[in-house]
Amino acid sequence: MSQGTLTTARAEGALASLSWLVFAFLYAPIVVLAVLSFNENNNVGIWTNFSFKWYGEMFQNAAVMNALKNSLIVAVVSTSVSTVLGTATAVALERFRFRGQRVYDGLVYLPIIIPDVTMAVMMLLFFAQAFRMISGLGPHLNFGLSTISLSHIAFSISFVAVVVRAKLGQLDPALDEAAADLYAGRWMAFRKVTLPLIAPAVAGGALLALTISLDDVVVTSFVAGPGSTTLPVYVFGLVRRGVTPLINAVSVVMLTASMVLVAISLVFQRDRGAKTSTAEE
Repeated sequence: MSQGTLTTARAEGALASLSWLVFAFLYAPIVVLAVLSFNENNNVGIWTNFSFKWYGEMFQNAAVMNALKNSLIVAVVSTSVSTVLGTATAVALERFRFRGQRVYDGLVYLPIIIPDVTMAVMMLLFFAQAFRMISGLGPHLNFGLSTISLSHIAFSISFVAVVVRAKLGQLDPALDEAAADLYAGRWMAFRKVTLPLIAPAVAGGALLALTISLDDVVVTSFVAGPGSTTLPVYVFGLVRRGVTPLINAVSVVMLTASMVLVAISLVFQRDRGAKTSTAEE
């Protein structure tokens, strides 16, 4: 074996070892979390027996179930609205030209780059001032699921728009011209041609918005009201009082749900990509 081949083999071995170390660093805490969620002992650091005790207590805990229900309501509402608005924003920025487009383009990225605390304070002040003005006209409004949903929509639109716009940039503009030559209007061309091609990106953006909504703590804690605590905020409150196997069980359920959503998205994108390739052939 030559010296160059030996050096290359050692470099590849070092890179492989480094990759395994990175994977261990990222996923070892998840494995530990999952294992300790089946610990029967009340003390997280002392293993006694394997048990589903904490999963049973989780589903019997009214506070946890109420927080989970609130999280699902907010996630579904914010994801649905932000997916529609984010897709429309991406199409407008990529396919049309209008006055102030560069400024609007820059503002779309703002919720992605600003700190969560800044976003939370902004939403808190906005709703406080809006409720004060509306209360002077008659109805009295409070913080709750509606304010949480609106806040999640505000920052989720940007994530959906960025994902969908990246896919739109890869499409051939001649496809729209071909649809117009076949006497299809703008809406018909979008529904029959553009939307099927960007469907994987729309699904990916929706999944990203859903995941961000389900995981958000900072913004939600600022704009939540009585009875509107979401599951991440509830778990954060439990952690401040001490880690228990109940928190581990809840965390594993949230992690499993996220993995299932990712798997569904990957399957959807693969099937859609196969159908698109078949149609092109």
